[in-house]
Amino acid sequence: MSGIFESHAHYDSDRFDEDRKELLSRKLPQAGIETAINVASDAKSLYSTVNLTDEYDYIYGALGVHPSDLDSMEEQDWVYLREHLSDPKIVAIGEIGLDYYWEKDPSRRKRQKEEFKDQLDLARCADLPVIIHSRDAAEDTYPILEGAARKGNRGVIHCYSYSADQAEDYVKMGYYIGVGGVLTFTNGRKLKETVERIPLERILLETDCPYMAPEPHRGQRNDSAYLPLVAKEIARIKNVSYDNVISQTRENARKLFTKVERYEAQRGNVGTSWSA
Repeated sequence: MSGIFESHAHYDSDRFDEDRKELLSRKLPQAGIETAINVASDAKSLYSTVNLTDEYDYIYGALGVHPSDLDSMEEQDWVYLREHLSDPKIVAIGEIGLDYYWEKDPSRRKRQKEEFKDQLDLARCADLPVIIHSRDAAEDTYPILEGAARKGNRGVIHCYSYSADQAEDYVKMGYYIGVGGVLTFTNGRKLKETVERIPLERILLETDCPYMAPEPHRGQRNDSAYLPLVAKEIARIKNVSYDNVISQTRENARKLFTKVERYEAQRGNVGTSWSA
């Protein structure tokens, strides 16, 4: 059976400080995690993400600035971000987008939109996919991503939380939908409907760990070893086998994050899980 492709994790979070090496060296490879993308969100995580890709062969990175963390960036951090986009294991720009849950100030929302568009432009220039964060901002996110898709951007809507109708529209534009632990929640009705209606070929598995652990671990620290619980729920909803979900979501992720396969081919490691 194919290994699991984890498309969105934050293993540089301080919540992993006590056992990060044990988790990444042993637990996750033993749990069948073949590939994981560590996703940056602020200035500090740009550097720690690159460090993790250097230390663990199966971990790749995405570099970008979360809309709520724009103030963390200095000019040298933007320079670092741009310089490392050509690294062989930096496979996406993210997470980027809009977050209106915390931000109510219209002027700062405007700044979020400007920075979002700038990072989408950067992704096109670097020929990299994007990992999109959008919270309570559906009305503004949609037209920006619609325009970006016409210009050639590709990517995934991470931790999808909007309607199934809008998910279908995003899929038509060419985007993927990131599905994680919320799918297992009893109040995850909207996401369950979304998974039911969109093709399996457009779903990526993700945790957003250390957040959003699936049932029965809700409220605990999350990690990629819990992804089988999400995959089993997708299999139940779609009425397909668990193995089919694992293999198809792996294929989906490799189609989007094309540098993963390129790096493996150069290293001669195709189909192998690695640890430091």
